Amino acid sequence: MPDFRCNCPFTSALDILGDKWILVIVKQMLIEGKETFKDFTESEESIATNILSSKLKLLEEIGIVFKTKRPDNKKTNLYLLTDKGVALTPILVELAAWSDGQLRGIHPSLQDGESMALLRSNKAAFAKEVEKQYRKRLAAINTISNAS
Repeated sequence: MPDFRCNCPFTSALDILGDKWILVIVKQMLIEGKETFKDFTESEESIATNILSSKLKLLEEIGIVFKTKRPDNKKTNLYLLTDKGVALTPILVELAAWSDGQLRGIHPSLQDGESMALLRSNKAAFAKEVEKQYRKRLAAINTISNAS
């Protein structure tokens, strides 16, 4: 379990979420559909395997992620977000909106397109769609698991 510096809710959240990789991993799961260790290692963010292992373990310990076996291949672990993990969606949306509005001038190659247009016009609708799509993927995995 993490060490908390103090009893401040903001600081306590940062004790977990302020790490360089934690929100990247959650974003990869929530938005990019990453589910396996291999999926994460092949991402453009290039997380080192030892760091990825420790961060997934921490996310599991604090209840943001749970680990299960892939329904069609019991040798492969799946990492899936819990409700606590999905509840980070608004934070990720706000970070993306801030980045889009404040960093585009110094990082002009930031992603753009239809999803960013929706985020700019309606953050709540964007967040709701992200959650809906994630829950749909989760339901599909559960359906396959229950059929196995």
